[in-house]
Amino acid sequence: MADDAIDMDLSCSPPPSEDGLDIVSYVDTIEAVIASLDQGDGAMVSQTDEGHLWRFKYGSVDVYAQLTGEAETDTLTVWSPVLMLPAKDEPRLMKLLLEKNCNETLEARFGISGNQVLVISSRILKDISPAEISRLMTIVATIADDSDEALVSEFGMS
Repeated sequence: MADDAIDMDLSCSPPPSEDGLDIVSYVDTIEAVIASLDQGDGAMVSQTDEGHLWRFKYGSVDVYAQLTGEAETDTLTVWSPVLMLPAKDEPRLMKLLLEKNCNETLEARFGISGNQVLVISSRILKDISPAEISRLMTIVATIADDSDEALVSEFGMS
């Protein structure tokens, strides 16, 4: 070939966006991360007006991921229930969870929704990378799996 030949990219990669970054489907990225983390019989997914919702097994916990859409202002939220309420010695439990939030949970946190203690993390999609999606999902799944059995053993009612 001549030195002035034009290199042509014949790969199936998506075209670069205006800012030079590859356009990657958030759904595809989330599903790839789930495939690498899932330790059950495969993830379950549903699509509603509120977006996509996945559930998969990681160790001893169920992990949920919800994507509200694919615009910059949409949100990816990942959570995993670790303890049902009411619990034994709830004041001590709450102190322990606040200490863990301060010292151990990185981008995730413990919280309460309804009658469940959760490990949860949420992020808007603006400027999110596939690596950040993977990290967010991995952190929630790992902290939940590492925490659930000890919390149930120490604070569970049944």
